[in-house]
Amino acid sequence: MANGLNHWEISRRFIIQADAELAAGDMLQASEKGWDAAAHAIKAVAQERGCRHDSHARLFGIADRLVAETGNSDIIELFRVASEVHKNFYEGNMSQEDIAEGLAKIRTLLDILDNLSSETN
Repeated sequence: MANGLNHWEISRRFIIQADAELAAGDMLQASEKGWDAAAHAIKAVAQERGCRHDSHARLFGIADRLVAETGNSDIIELFRVASEVHKNFYEGNMSQEDIAEGLAKIRTLLDILDNLSSETN
């Protein structure tokens, strides 16, 4: 961990927090924590591969790279869902059901990324 952060640990904590915020009815915080979970998971895989991951653009670049490496286009599609959920933090225009569906897709992304990760295997 070059930067001292355990991105996998943070990702797991944030997805749990996202579920708790959703259950408590705080759609904005559920949205933000869902994005945070996805972003930190991408950062974890990027860090393992020695890639910079210090901007939204770079995170999307890593997702694209992972698609190229694996042939699994779900990675970028699910990461885009996470980005849409993140936008809800600022706009507040998603329903609770839409956020719940987004969080489910983010969990799917985390599972895919976890399977690509050497740190967790």
